[in-house]
Amino acid sequence: MVKNFHVRLMSIVLDVDVDPATTAWDSSKAYLFVPLIVGTSDIDWYLIENIAYNISWNNPLQRARPDVYLGTDERALGGDRREYAFAKLRASMTSHNKICHPTYGKRGAVADFDIVKETGLIPFEEIMDDIPDGMLLMADGFHKVSELAGVMITAAHSGKRFYVDSIREDLNAESSFPRKDGYLGPVEYNSYADYYKQKYGRDLRCKKQPLIRGRGVSHCKNLLSPRFECTEASTNEEGQDKTYYVMLPPELCLVHPLPGPLVRGAQCLPSIMRRVESMLLAIQLKHDIGYSIPASKVLEALTAASCQETFCYERAELLGDAYLKWVVSRWLFLKFPQKHEGQLTRMRQQNVSNMVLYEKALQKGLQAYIQADRFAPCRWTAPGVPPVFDEDVKDDDFISDKRSLRLQNNNCNEEVLESSSDLNCHLVHIQSDKCNKEAKDDSSEYEVLDDTDGDSSSTEEGEIEGDLSSYRVLSSKTLADVVEALIGVYYVESGPKAATHLMDWIGIPSRYDMEDGTRARAGCTVPETVLRSIDFEKIEMALGYSFRERSLLVEAITHASRPASGVPCYQRLEFVGDAVLDHLITRYLFFTYTDLPPGRLTDLRAAAVNNENFARVAVKHGLHLHLRHGSSALETQ
Repeated sequence: MVKNFHVRLMSIVLDVDVDPATTAWDSSKAYLFVPLIVGTSDIDWYLIENIAYNISWNNPLQRARPDVYLGTDERALGGDRREYAFAKLRASMTSHNKICHPTYGKRGAVADFDIVKETGLIPFEEIMDDIPDGMLLMADGFHKVSELAGVMITAAHSGKRFYVDSIREDLNAESSFPRKDGYLGPVEYNSYADYYKQKYGRDLRCKKQPLIRGRGVSHCKNLLSPRFECTEASTNEEGQDKTYYVMLPPELCLVHPLPGPLVRGAQCLPSIMRRVESMLLAIQLKHDIGYSIPASKVLEALTAASCQETFCYERAELLGDAYLKWVVSRWLFLKFPQKHEGQLTRMRQQNVSNMVLYEKALQKGLQAYIQADRFAPCRWTAPGVPPVFDEDVKDDDFISDKRSLRLQNNNCNEEVLESSSDLNCHLVHIQSDKCNKEAKDDSSEYEVLDDTDGDSSSTEEGEIEGDLSSYRVLSSKTLADVVEALIGVYYVESGPKAATHLMDWIGIPSRYDMEDGTRARAGCTVPETVLRSIDFEKIEMALGYSFRERSLLVEAITHASRPASGVPCYQRLEFVGDAVLDHLITRYLFFTYTDLPPGRLTDLRAAAVNNENFARVAVKHGLHLHLRHGSSALETQ
């Protein structure tokens, strides 16, 4: 019974016609939505039973996923953007003893209401001479006017659904049909009755009944993306209600078995469950990493800007990139004292490049945790309600059909990613388990990771066939950026120790022996003649710092053009100093300008970290006077 209720509710919310008795259940999503009694934590069993076994579900008009087209004006019906109408009915009245709607398969056709009635789809009762006071005669019988407010109804002539906003006692079928704003031509419809006669071929019988003012039932919205800041989005500058309403004759409406407030609340469930599912992934990753920080921050590091949510990883990625560069530069500087700057730079690139970080992310299975696509409720899968993709879903929005993915030299064929042929992207199959089959090459532009457990097959030519709706497109840079963002959020939340732990988990070298640090601090052996030629007190006064190992200061002011004197030039120190400055300035900007987007932070850092600024600072403090060099060009400057 609970499963029946769950499937009925979510089939309407997601607009998918599903039979609760035959629907398949995925064990990985074995949860159910149930209503609670208001103000308590008790399940409302009465409501569940009333909905699960309501005979109205026998009427196909009350079920979801209509696939018969009507050539009706979308604005006139006040419904959704698709012009589907009526429930899913098959092509032949005799096929499997199923009733066929008379307009099935005729795009733009409009069914005569009497013909629809003869099929038995609409249980219209005989008209009574006198309708009881306080009652309305609707397509499925009499209903109390006082109980209709907020109820969801189905328009039998169009299959669209509406919420009852009010009962217009001042209007009936004989009232004048409103003209469009600004339209000065001849009157198209004399009355509402005339409108339904011309539009749908239906002669209204109860013309004296008040009309129902209905508001279209919208599709599920993505509640995770920021919307308009104006809280009064439904009113204009004059304070007038801009919500579009439609006037419906009661005799053409059926009361839906699902309560309107329940459906409106359930339309939030896809967005809520998306956040719950992504948060659970973040918690699982945090557990795998083994260092506790808020799961919300881990989720932030996993969320790309393409999700269009209120947060993304870009700010954290900027900080993590600078910290990663500094830590790896320090490790190389201490670990390889004999390497010169060019060699150290090349070695750093081999440890922190996007492709290296991408490979390490794949090894840890980070692609299964990344949120890279904007949430679309219509593609969300509820337990027992499989997703259905419309014909109007574009290929560049989602890959939904079963097609062949053919690899040539490990590169994606253009027919698979037609709209992404100009992107350096990777087609990654997302599962909670780690990918167990990889087809990759260091020189390839595309990567295909598959974990379909037999759902797809590979041929000798490299062709992979299967349902590509289970694949997502992720660029290698996205995976690399997520690694840097994780480093950034761990640094922000718990400091360098946490960030270093994350780097160890990913597999990025960062730790060094104490002997390496001691040897680096000791510096080189400087001849006594060189020490006597330098005015250390003046330099230290300009810097505001006294050196314990003055040999390092000598190395820092020795230019590469200086004749051999047993003292190395400053290039190795410049290599590590550049990383220190980049990290310190990025950290300052990150914590000082908390509201600036990452693009502005990058601009500020570029303005601060440049050679001209540093040269001005050096000249301001007179440091250029102490530079040890052997260049005549520098001497003349």
